[in-house]
Formats: sequence, C-alpha cells, structure tokens
Amino acid sequence: MANRRGLLLIISSPSGAGKSTLSRRLQAWDPSIRFSVSATTRAPREGEVDGKDYLFRSRSEFEGMVRTGEMLEHAEVFGNLYGSPKAPVEKSIAQGCDTLFDIDWQGGRQINNSALAGDVVSVFVLPPSMAELEQRLRNRGQDSDAVIAARMEKSQAEISHWAEYQYVLVNNDIDQAEAELRAIVTAERMRRERQPNLSDFVAGLDQEFLNRT
Repeated sequence: MANRRGLLLIISSPSGAGKSTLSRRLQAWDPSIRFSVSATTRAPREGEVDGKDYLFRSRSEFEGMVRTGEMLEHAEVFGNLYGSPKAPVEKSIAQGCDTLFDIDWQGGRQINNSALAGDVVSVFVLPPSMAELEQRLRNRGQDSDAVIAARMEKSQAEISHWAEYQYVLVNNDIDQAEAELRAIVTAERMRRERQPNLSDFVAGLDQEFLNRT
C-alpha cells in the first residue's frame, strides 16, 4: 500500500507564460512525477514514438474511448482530437505517484468535473504583464506577427479563467516561480487526506503508550 495517494497536478497558462518550462523543471526536481501521455488522432511527426510522445489513435478508436468513459478530458484542436486516458492516471494515483498535466482551462475543467476531482491540484501561471508576455512570444522567434497577435488574443481569454484554479503564480522570475511550485507540491503531498496510513500509525502510537502504563 502506498504511503499516500498521488496527486493529479494540472498546470495551465496562456502561451508564453511559462507552464511548459515549469513542468520540465518540476520533473527535473522530482523525476518520479509522471507526465500524462495524451492520446491524439493526428499523424505522428518525425521522431515521435507511440506511447512516449503521444498515444496515436484513429478517430474511430478515440471516439470509442470517449463513449466508454476512458478519457478524463478531451478536445478537438485544428481538426484533430486530443485527450487524457483515465486508466494510467488512476493507476498512478493508487500507487502514490504524481501525474502532471500541461493542459488548458477547458481540460482542467473537465478533470475537475470527473471522479478524480478530489486528487486534483491546479495551478494557473500568469505573466507579469501583457507586454512581457508578448515580448516572450517574440523572443521565441517561431511565429509571425499574425500568429503572435492571435496568441495574444487567445491569452486574454485564457487568463479570464484564473479564478477556477486552486493556486495562481505570477511568473515574473522563473526561479522564484519554480520554488513556489515546488512548495505547493510539497505541501499538497502532506495533506492528511492523502496519507491513508496515518490512522494506523496513530493507532500504533496509542498502543505504544498503553503498553508503557
């Protein structure tokens, strides 16, 4: 039996605010944290491995998983379906392992409405300013002005859902934000309700006391 139940850790942010960087740093800090492998109907890109990067499924297979309740959350993006299979997450939680989700507010809302809502720890990452967010997107050197403008418009809509999350970090400094995220994970792991063996441990202490008298 695991010493505690695992966490279902959701990290969301508008594009460029830092959720992917923080997710990578969190796993570097604690490699036991498992990243949720999403299922998708899109074709594999060069170098991508089924079961590692994504679970590549046909549309009919994916839709079948949705119908049978095998998905924690799912959405259609640019004509392709994406979703998080439920079974691996349930297994990890029961084993006391934490699972990390890098998803948007829509996926987070679906998980919060699922049977695993009690295991969720949700964190929303905000940029220090919209000007800084735009500069970070430009510094990537990956997108055209039109794409950046579209991302900024979407960011405003994303940020409007910040209050749906349990914790909110302002990523003004990535090192500080990482330290705050670590503190959240550490504290949540110690919650009484996530430690199923505590009752037996306390009963043992009581028995030890009685044996001394």
